[in-house]
Amino acid sequence: MRYEAVIGLEVHAQLLTKTKAFCACPTAYGAPPNTHVCPVCLGLPGALPVLNAEAVRLAVRTALALSCAIRPSSRFARKNYFYPDLPKGYQISQYDEPFSEGGHLEIEVDGAPRRVRITRAHMEEDAGKSVHMGQSSVVDLNRAGTPLVEIVSEPDLRSPAEAAEYLRVLRDILIFIGVNDGNLEEGSFRCDANVSIRPPGEAKLGTRVELKNINSFRFVERAITHEIQRQAAALDAGARIVQETRGWSEDDGTTFSLRSKEEAQDYRYFPDPDLPPLVLSDPFVSEVRASMPELPRDKRRRLIDALGVSEYAAKVLTGHPAVAAFFEEAARLHGDATKVANFVQSEVLGDVEVRGLRAEIPLTPAQVASLLRLVDAGTISGKQAKEVYAKITGTDRAPEDVVRELGMRQVSDASAIEAVCKRVIEQNPKQADQLRSGKMAVMGFFVGQVMKETGGSANPRLVNEVMKKLLGLG
Repeated sequence: MRYEAVIGLEVHAQLLTKTKAFCACPTAYGAPPNTHVCPVCLGLPGALPVLNAEAVRLAVRTALALSCAIRPSSRFARKNYFYPDLPKGYQISQYDEPFSEGGHLEIEVDGAPRRVRITRAHMEEDAGKSVHMGQSSVVDLNRAGTPLVEIVSEPDLRSPAEAAEYLRVLRDILIFIGVNDGNLEEGSFRCDANVSIRPPGEAKLGTRVELKNINSFRFVERAITHEIQRQAAALDAGARIVQETRGWSEDDGTTFSLRSKEEAQDYRYFPDPDLPPLVLSDPFVSEVRASMPELPRDKRRRLIDALGVSEYAAKVLTGHPAVAAFFEEAARLHGDATKVANFVQSEVLGDVEVRGLRAEIPLTPAQVASLLRLVDAGTISGKQAKEVYAKITGTDRAPEDVVRELGMRQVSDASAIEAVCKRVIEQNPKQADQLRSGKMAVMGFFVGQVMKETGGSANPRLVNEVMKKLLGLG
């Protein structure tokens, strides 16, 4: 590699409050344009901001989840710049006195663990939204004033894959602690990437370019990859990298220049005279810490250590907090976490629809536990359980009622199974010889054939035993 990439990320996560950061306007997504506005978020003369206490609580929860230190006293500042969707002409943010700083996030890429330092997490308000329509543009200010927490990493990432994984891990944490819905499509989780390159071993940082508002993990990875290649080609051609802000065009697969990159002094930060210092007392921080939900990595470790599920299953089942809660309740009701984990992964997850914090799961934990108990008791086979599952999804029907209605039973009559096994062996002499010669993997073929002959009703354990006896395998 001729160059080493140096990447830092700035994530803007919308806090899950019902009202905006400094006024009582609702934050609900999808309202008609410019209906969730008031004199405060429109920046009208004489309107004064009042800080949303719930936004503070969620922001502190975010900082604690990222191991940040909490400042007892911090300040809001005015960040001055002009955009059509910024009603006041400035954004209320935090600058030199953020409420938290000095955290970290653990990631793993290709089996290699990495700790990414977090410079700070600070509160700020969102701007509105410009909508471009052909040759004209309109502005929707519903989002103006929505509370955000901005999470700024140190430039510790070294590849597009690491950047994408950092975002996935961060998003999972924010969802599990209930501060953000992780919805990239609606703009409630957005990322800016600062990208530069330098020769390997060089300590000095290269000129950074900021990539703005990328709204998917795949796009982040592709945009950073393209930007690294663009900068490398420029340096190889003897050109210099210009510090600027660039956008990402998914259609073209390229980044494009938006504007020269502003420095901190360009924003003319100064303390907001309308807002007093934000004071976070020790009892308040302790209360937030005590109410902190379980983090994804801690939940995965507990599922592995306490419930005995595999590392892979723990990762899959903690992909969403609602799925994790569903699994844990089903495992509690049934008693065998491994069996429940296997069934949820193989059957249930394919029918789960996730949107933000919501997950539509087509049956209840109690139905899963009851269904698996029927398999445990030998009442139905595993194949029959899949048929029952298809009948109870989207309903409140008990699996026992479906089994009774369909007249299902698992065949555990050794003589009946032996007759089928003999017939299958006679029909497949070549495979029978392979099994007798020690190729035990062929047993799966015979079990499958017997299950097919019996419509999935044969007891698979008994099929194995009968087959071994008939073929003289002990």
